[in-house]
Amino acid sequence: MAKKRYIYNQESLSYDEVVVTLKEKLIKWGSIFAASIVISVIYFVIYSHLFDTPKERTMTNQLSTIKFNYQMLLQDLNNIDLIMSDIQKRDDDIYRIILESEPIPSSIRQAGIGGVNRYETLEGYVNSSVMIAASRHTDNILRQLYVQSISYDELIDKALQQELMTQSRPAILPIANKDVRNISRFGMRPHPILGYTRMHSGMDFSAKAGTPIYATGDGIVVKSEYSGGGYGWMVVIDHGIVGYHTLYGHMLKKGLEVGTEVKRGQVIGYVGNTGLSASPHVHYEVHQNGYGRQVNPIHYYYNDLSDEEYYQLVEQAQNSEEIFEDWEIPDDFPQEIILEDEVE
Repeated sequence: MAKKRYIYNQESLSYDEVVVTLKEKLIKWGSIFAASIVISVIYFVIYSHLFDTPKERTMTNQLSTIKFNYQMLLQDLNNIDLIMSDIQKRDDDIYRIILESEPIPSSIRQAGIGGVNRYETLEGYVNSSVMIAASRHTDNILRQLYVQSISYDELIDKALQQELMTQSRPAILPIANKDVRNISRFGMRPHPILGYTRMHSGMDFSAKAGTPIYATGDGIVVKSEYSGGGYGWMVVIDHGIVGYHTLYGHMLKKGLEVGTEVKRGQVIGYVGNTGLSASPHVHYEVHQNGYGRQVNPIHYYYNDLSDEEYYQLVEQAQNSEEIFEDWEIPDDFPQEIILEDEVE
């Protein structure tokens, strides 16, 4: 029950009851309610600035975790950068030098991507700076990886080409070393039949008639004919990309057919005495940078001889004399060239 209020009436010298109208009550309670709303708003604003809600705390933790993960990613990317730099250095300073290729300029390895802002969609967030840095770093590494991948593709092609060149380059004796009886050197010398001094553009290897003659490098037979120039039955092999040709003369009979692909150590014919020849032997020539440009074959036996055997061969070539002897075709001479034979 509401308490009654009284006010002293000076005229009647008595206490009169205070009567509060409805309007006054509404105004009073309305003021109280409005004041409560204002106080509540003020309290909420102060509280929200000083304290996080559970949802806000969760979101703050998530943002902190994301930022930490991006920072760890940047650290990993820095480590990847160090590894990439080492790979690039090996590529330029080792592999490309070995394979005779020019180093890749840093302007190509570190080239950026121009045009529009690629990271515009990452702007405006709490962690935008770290997100953009990580994305830019990742893109840079991906570009370097792409350049390095292209480089390795090029080096693989170079290595395969080098392997082909190694197999194609003349590198063994045209007959087995154990079958060699005597050697005649490259250079000016008296001709054993014609009698006057002239250029001897190859090396002669005397051996028993019917001794196998081997291709000294991979290639293709481009001549297989009887030469009117004194070589008798002869074979010429084109060794392809290395720019070499080799000639094998005075064969017992016709060798492999033109167009035949041969491998190093494969039999291409047999020692004979055809053409301008005094005894069974193979006349062997090495032509470099085009057929007709003979060079000294003595430099092209490195794959077949030890150092000691090579120096013995050089000494024998310098001191040897032409051998003149009777000869005949051996009974066990094969009727056809055996392509599977290889130098042991």
